[in-house]
Amino acid sequence: MNNVKVTFKGNPVTLLGKAPKVGDTAPDFTVLSSSLEPVKLSDFDGKVKVIAIYPSIDTGICAAQNRRFNQEADKLNGVVVLSISVDLPFAQSRFCAAEGLKNIVTLSDHKELDFGSKYGFVIEELRLLARGTVVIGKDNKIKYVEYVPEIAQEPDYDAALKVIHELI
Repeated sequence: MNNVKVTFKGNPVTLLGKAPKVGDTAPDFTVLSSSLEPVKLSDFDGKVKVIAIYPSIDTGICAAQNRRFNQEADKLNGVVVLSISVDLPFAQSRFCAAEGLKNIVTLSDHKELDFGSKYGFVIEELRLLARGTVVIGKDNKIKYVEYVPEIAQEPDYDAALKVIHELI
């Protein structure tokens, strides 16, 4: 359990796992690609990595978050946007195809919650991931972490983008 305070529709939830801090080395993790293949954070070494975390692709706020990061990713050279939830890879692929999202890499943490546990985003009560953003530099050091305090709200895109632009 970590000490980050987050609510879902006004009700406090318990986040499991260790909350990373700016300056920490980013823990490697394994999630599943849309083709059900394992993908590791280390597969993206040498790039600035933006991890966009959300509870479920089938909600309006999560969809908006993915659309916005897809739009921004188109303008960020040398940056990869990893969009992670516990949705099944099939649902993520269906959403991206329907929305025409081609600039983000959707990844599923449904199988082992490896990302969520290592980064402190697992909501114990719901077995979903909390909403947030993590920015990792080319040196694999964490440069920015946001746990959105109210899961039903969008992340602070401007704060994340400011850090991203400083890294590229």
